[in-house]
Parts: sequence; C-alpha cells; structure tokens
Amino acid sequence: MKTLSTPGILALSAIICLILPTAAWLAAARPTAVDFCPPLPPPTGDTVTVDTVESLQSAVNGAVPGQTILVADGIYDLDGAYLRFDVPGVTLRSVSGDRRAVVLDGNYATTEIVQIVASEVTIADITLREAYYHPIHVTSTAGADTIGTRIYNVHIVDPGQQAIKINPYTGEGADAFPDRGLIACSHVELTDAGRSHIRDSCYTGGIDAHQARGWTIRDNLIEGFWCNSGLSEHAIHLWRACRDPLIERNVLRNNARGIGLGLATSGPARTYADDPCPSAVGYVDHYGGIVRNNVVFANDAVLLDSSFGFDCGICLWNACGAQVLHNTVASTEAPFSSIEWRFDNTAVTLVNNLVTHTLMDRGGTAVRAGNVENASFSLFVDGSDGDLHLVGSAHGAIDEGVAVEAGLCDADVDGDFRPYGPAPDAGADEYVEPPDLMPWLYLPLIVRD
Repeated sequence: MKTLSTPGILALSAIICLILPTAAWLAAARPTAVDFCPPLPPPTGDTVTVDTVESLQSAVNGAVPGQTILVADGIYDLDGAYLRFDVPGVTLRSVSGDRRAVVLDGNYATTEIVQIVASEVTIADITLREAYYHPIHVTSTAGADTIGTRIYNVHIVDPGQQAIKINPYTGEGADAFPDRGLIACSHVELTDAGRSHIRDSCYTGGIDAHQARGWTIRDNLIEGFWCNSGLSEHAIHLWRACRDPLIERNVLRNNARGIGLGLATSGPARTYADDPCPSAVGYVDHYGGIVRNNVVFANDAVLLDSSFGFDCGICLWNACGAQVLHNTVASTEAPFSSIEWRFDNTAVTLVNNLVTHTLMDRGGTAVRAGNVENASFSLFVDGSDGDLHLVGSAHGAIDEGVAVEAGLCDADVDGDFRPYGPAPDAGADEYVEPPDLMPWLYLPLIVRD
C-alpha cells in the first residue's frame, strides 16, 4: 500500500488549509431560504373531534383550559351559529392540518364566526368565509386582558367588514387590552363575488387593530381589499394608539391601501404610563413598531380604475417612532403615494425601501437613508405580475442600501442573509447569486511519492 511522503503530506496540508477557509466562506455566502411556515406539531393532551355544526358549537361552549378541538373535513354551514372562545388555552384546528379541507361558512348570516375573549387561544388550519361582520374578532373583557392569541395557517374569504378585528372592551371602567398576538402564514382575501356584500362606504379591510400592543403579523398573503366606490381600510392597519407591532414578510396584492400605522388625529385611544413619545404634542395614533421585508403590489386594472385606485402602499399617519425597513412597493400605475407620512406628531425612520413611485412628505418628520424611488420594473423578475425579486442586472437596487443595526434586518423576505455583497440591496429582496467554485476545488488531489 502506498503512503504519502513527508513533502506530500505538507503539500496536502497546505491545500486543505486553503480549502477549509474557502468552504467556510462559501457556506456563509450561500444563505438558504427559511421555511417560516412549518406545520404546527400534532396536538397533545386533551382533544375532542367534531363533525357537525352542533357538535362544534357544543365543544367550544364546553371547552376546558388547554383542550384542542379537532374539526373533521367538510363544509360547515353555520347559518347564524358562532363560536365564542372564553376559556384560556383552547385550540381549534382541522384534523388534517389542511386549511382547505375544513370550511366554516357564515353565509353572511353569522355575524362573527370566531370570537376570542380569553388568552392563549389558537385558531389554525381552517377556512372561514362570509361572516356578516368579522370572521375573527379578538377583544378583551371588562376585567381581563386577552393575551397570546394565535391565528396560524387560516384562510379567510369575503368578510362583510374587516377580516380580523382586534380591539379592547370599551364598556364603563374598561382597562384591559388584546395584546401580544400572532397572525401568521395565513391567506386573507376579498374576492369579486364578496366585494358586492361590503356595506357602509367600503367599511372593510384585512387586519384592523385598535389599542393593541406587541402583535406580530408575518408571512401572510392579503389581497383584494378595495371597492368600486369608497376607500377601504388597509390590508394591515393598526391605530387608536396601537404600539410596537412587528409586521414582516407579508405579501399584499391589489389592496387600495397596504400597511397603515395610525390614521386619526383625535378620539378614543390607549395611553401608556411610560410616555413612549415624549416629544409629541397632543394626540398620537400609533407608537413604535417595525415594518420590514414586506411586498406591496398593485396591477389590477379594475382596482386602479376605481374611485380611489391604489391609494398608498405604506401609510404613516400620526405615528411616532415607527421603523420602516427594506420594503418593496410597486404598482403598474402611479398610486397617490408609495410610502407617505402625515401629521405633525409623525416621526418615523425610512431605510432601504424600494418603490416604483414616490415617498411623500405630508407633515411630521422622516429620517431617510438608502431608499430608491421611481424604480424601473426592469429591476424585477416579473414586476408586472408581482414577482418582485431582483434580477442580477438590478443595479439601481443592488448594493444601494445602507447598513442597518445588527439584528434588525439581517435577512430578507425569503430568509436569505443580508447583505450579500458590500452593502444591502434596497427593498425586501436581497439578490443572491452563489459564486462559482474555483475549478481547482473540483480537481482530484494527487500526491506522488
């Protein structure tokens, strides 16, 4: 058997010393997209399975803390029946885990399909459609906060008003709030068929939160919230002194308005003992929050020709302390604004956003850096159809961003590491092209004695 000579061993060691750092660099330079929406783990503990509207409603009414209610495949015509979760820690989900397989249909007769008035309730893996008002309504009670709601892998279709409503109990002496919830990996939509059921001058929207703190809204597809006449609320809207949301990696398609923080200049609002915006004078409608790696897109000709068209992609009104980082807003026709800030108490940070039209100053202050306005659709893989990943020739966006605080926006909408290159790219997508391995890395290592 042949053995390596001392010179051969030294030569091989030298090559290995070259290869290992190179391999480590390649591993770091080749980020892998992350699955942000894995299936929930199988249920454990106390479970009950239902297969009729009557058994479903009975199970919810009789639920005990920590119980999981599993719904068998099928379409359940509620026709006025609703589900009120007033016991903490209860989960409602489909047996199969396939949200298409279980449909709870309100037939526009059920006012609210799911009402959540207890903490740590989970709604997952189902479809809710045609509620007269809200398919899901989360609220506190007179004496207790509602904490830790989880809405995961849910499909909501054609609400009569807002699809997911979050607001506090407002009766006399109320001082409890719906805080620290999660809405993730869900599809919320208003279809052409459902649009005809919207009432009250287009009083609809995707997610609408009042006086709520610490919600995470991520990895959702929300689309179709607009009307032929009247201006709908946003696909995602937090106001009446909401505070500190994390809104990330959502895809918002063909809505009249995309993401809104704040709206009003007066009215009922939550107050905070620590005064999160001491520089403000008077009413503030939203505090803090991070809006990052979202994609907002509009190309529907009927939406664009409607009375209000595509109004704005990200709207910051009377919002103090929000950070808006690495979002992409694109539309095939000009909106009123791609991103805008308005009113004196607005003080926001806009960094590394990529928009096909304009950033609009309507009052207040905005610290801006690394943003790209009036971007060409040639920067995108298929911009006219909403694929807003960057192409390799997108020199107007690639490396055009500025450094962001470590940990704040280190990955893009797909989970790819940022920056890939000397500087981060503008927008939600970081263009990544793995470098070719040097040819000699493929050659067999031959050492002769």
